[in-house]
Amino acid sequence: MRGVRWLVLLGLGLLLWGLQRQLWFGTSGRGQVEGLQMQIVQQRSQNGILCQRNASLAAEVKDLKQGGDAIEERARSELGMITPGEVFYRVVDVAPIDADAFASHERAVSAPAQGTP
Repeated sequence: MRGVRWLVLLGLGLLLWGLQRQLWFGTSGRGQVEGLQMQIVQQRSQNGILCQRNASLAAEVKDLKQGGDAIEERARSELGMITPGEVFYRVVDVAPIDADAFASHERAVSAPAQGTP
């Protein structure tokens, strides 16, 4: 009777070990479930960003279909168009002047040429 009890306990222990191994390390184990949950969180975050982008694009399409102001603003900014009677001014940034290069240029321009009478 004692041998049978040990065999049953050993069998139950092996069964428990096998189930725990499957739970923690198996193909649908705890680690994989946590990894999938992280992927779900990341995908939901990305979906939220894309939904906001879609909403802004839909609003822009609605503006372009309904109002002339949006079309005019696009024509001005992207195509550089102006209405009749307007004057277009373009402001260009100038690169900063290098003081040393300017001084050497001034010396070269103001120095008398060699060999001139």
